[in-house]
Amino acid sequence: MKRRFISFLAVTMTASLIFAACGTSAPEETSETETTTETTETANEDAGEEEADQLAADACAELIDAIYVQDWTDDTYEKCETAKAAWDALSDASKELVEGEFADPDYFGRDTGDASKDDPLNQDDIGENEILVVSFGTSFNISRAEDIGGIEKAIAEANPDWSVRRAFTAQIIINHIYARDNEKIDNVKQALDRAVDNGVKNLVVQPTHLMHGAEYDELMDAVNEYTDKFDSVKVAEPLLGQVGKDAKAINKDKETVAKAVVAEALSVASYDTLDAAAEDGVAFVFMGHGTSHTAKVTYSQMQTQMYKLGYKNVFIGTVEGEPEETSCENVIAAVKEAGFKKVILRPLMVVAGDHANNDMAGDEDDSWKSMFEADGSFDSVDCQIAGLGEIKDIQALYVEHTKEVL
Repeated sequence: MKRRFISFLAVTMTASLIFAACGTSAPEETSETETTTETTETANEDAGEEEADQLAADACAELIDAIYVQDWTDDTYEKCETAKAAWDALSDASKELVEGEFADPDYFGRDTGDASKDDPLNQDDIGENEILVVSFGTSFNISRAEDIGGIEKAIAEANPDWSVRRAFTAQIIINHIYARDNEKIDNVKQALDRAVDNGVKNLVVQPTHLMHGAEYDELMDAVNEYTDKFDSVKVAEPLLGQVGKDAKAINKDKETVAKAVVAEALSVASYDTLDAAAEDGVAFVFMGHGTSHTAKVTYSQMQTQMYKLGYKNVFIGTVEGEPEETSCENVIAAVKEAGFKKVILRPLMVVAGDHANNDMAGDEDDSWKSMFEADGSFDSVDCQIAGLGEIKDIQALYVEHTKEVL
């Protein structure tokens, strides 16, 4: 019996050695099959996860597009909350896939500063006298607090007997802020209704718009519907005052703004004077929004104002390229023709928001910074990302406009 066991053991060991020498065994074949199956299952799971991520991202994009609208409805706040909840439920991978007609990962994901530093000025207990400061608005939290907030605070400090409140004309921006940061800002109708409900008797509206353009016209239409609900309603001038009849028409307001923005740009660039900057080959380009409205002549007037002040190395442009001479291509040509080799870009806008950060200073090929660099004619192209609203002399001009109607 013992001999038979030893023989069986020897045969078994020999077989094992043979399998080992050949590098093949029945158990290993089974292991390879299992590995192939596991790899296929993992690939299927990954594909399933990618598809699920894309579906979730697409659903979130649709919800964002649904609140990227100018009209306010009774369910607007609910739609904003739903979009944010959908975003919060996404995985990090899904968030990068969000893309719609207007939606992208930056809608909720971009850090624009601490929203808690901004005061939406939507409180009740207004009293009989109200100054309603109306702005287009911005979803950039820091710009909203410093630029728009800076103007509002200056007006409030100059008029302690009046309550200062805020309204934005861009519902798209109001929705963005509420969806992302849970901060409610009144649109014009809501602000006017709030004034009526609070028993306001004397209403002064101070637009922070640059000019008497399309936004200003829409504001006037809204205000005119409420004139019979107050004892008095007065609307102050926008920043640049009356438009004037042609490109040569300038006024005191345009002169004040021209001096203020150039002085601020020189200070940031560490030049004592424009002449010193010119000697160093530097041109300053101030980029406004542009408009198809007849008020677009205002930008041409600002260029005239710069020339009148002797600012030969200052150029006015617009994102929209209206009027035509303010397009980026035409401004580049003008700067080259004048012989300047260094360029400093700065917004001619109340707030340094999306246009300043993206259209002016962005990394995309169609940003002003990229187009100036791509031209190849300039030694350097730098950007100053700051709005007009944070400049003290600009704030003082708004205060003066408010005072004129008070």
